[in-house]
Amino acid sequence: MKWTTAQVVFREFPDEVTLAINLSQCPNRCRGCHSPQLREDIGEYLDMVTIDNLIEDHPQITCIGFMGGDANPEEIAVFAKMIKEDYPHLKVGWYSGRYLLPDDMIVDNLDYVKTGPYIPEKGPLSNPNTNQRMWKRNGRSWDDITYRFWPSTLNFGIKENKQP
Repeated sequence: MKWTTAQVVFREFPDEVTLAINLSQCPNRCRGCHSPQLREDIGEYLDMVTIDNLIEDHPQITCIGFMGGDANPEEIAVFAKMIKEDYPHLKVGWYSGRYLLPDDMIVDNLDYVKTGPYIPEKGPLSNPNTNQRMWKRNGRSWDDITYRFWPSTLNFGIKENKQP
């Protein structure tokens, strides 16, 4: 798995200061993708030494976010497990273009998962008509927190509890 860039972001995972790591070799080919360059085989191989260095360089973060990685979900699972072991204070999230996750083993060490490809007609997570979903771990189950991205006038009092 290769990474291209990393930056601190504030909206990708609610209530978190996230170090978003952009991963290349995306197999999804979503029409209207905002980062089509990530379809290419570009960047450097990601390893735990690199992740350790990125975390050390960004002490203010509360979350690591893997942006992509659908070509290698098992590697996302391995990195999530190592991050949880080495940095138990950090949350781990994954932006996946899949509708469903491969299996429970992949999400065992994740706190957030965004599922669903980008479909221009349905819009991003901030559009109430989106097909994408943001899930947050709640013990052994998952809450759909997509509504947290919608304009505040539309999400008052909405809360769902479903499995990804």
